[in-house]
Amino acid sequence: MLPAAQAPAPLLQVLRLDTYYGQRQALYRISLCMAKGETIGLMGRNGMGKTTLVRTLMGLLRPRSGQVLLDGEDITALPTYAIAQRGVAYVPEGRGIFASLSVAENLSIAGGASTSGTWTLPRVLELFPRLAQRLSHRGDQLSGGEQQMLAIGRALMMNPRLLLLDEATEGLAPLLREEIWRTIRLIRATGMTTLLIDKTVASVTAIADRIVILVKGEIVFAGTPQELKERPELMHRHLGV
Repeated sequence: MLPAAQAPAPLLQVLRLDTYYGQRQALYRISLCMAKGETIGLMGRNGMGKTTLVRTLMGLLRPRSGQVLLDGEDITALPTYAIAQRGVAYVPEGRGIFASLSVAENLSIAGGASTSGTWTLPRVLELFPRLAQRLSHRGDQLSGGEQQMLAIGRALMMNPRLLLLDEATEGLAPLLREEIWRTIRLIRATGMTTLLIDKTVASVTAIADRIVILVKGEIVFAGTPQELKERPELMHRHLGV
């Protein structure tokens, strides 16, 4: 009798994370897994712990207990730069580009951190033609939408195994939001593992394989978009739709 096929090991495992700000607890026993190539939509109202979770994954906050495993390696105590070197790219809320550097310089810095991969400068500029027209512009000379494109492009230039996107469409005009969503769909189609934070319920549920909802630092729902749609009372209570 042949042995049963084993499910592939997850790329990311989050095990019973407790994170604090001083004496105030912000995350409570958070556990989740992400398979390679999966897109998870992390949702919830403001102040519920979404950004705290992502910052904990990146080593910008240290959990008081629990573990973060990347491809089986415990990265919980690693500094942020070491986590990035292992293939985790973070596009923070507010973009976080280098305002005094040109578009080309922002992208080249990220490209220098990647040893190999399919995301090259020509490919990023093909994805974002606006950036190709503004390579010599400083970061602070770009519009909000262009800055967001630059932030995503810079992350892709690292050829990450895991991409963390925090409010990528926040504060953008409708046409620019749709352009960013188009980009996210293209990234998903490449098979990149992505953790996506956004408040646009319809857009997130259309693109994500699974949805996780945080409320006051605890997971109150984890399931497929269809399973979420079958619970309208939960969507109304926690997402306002």
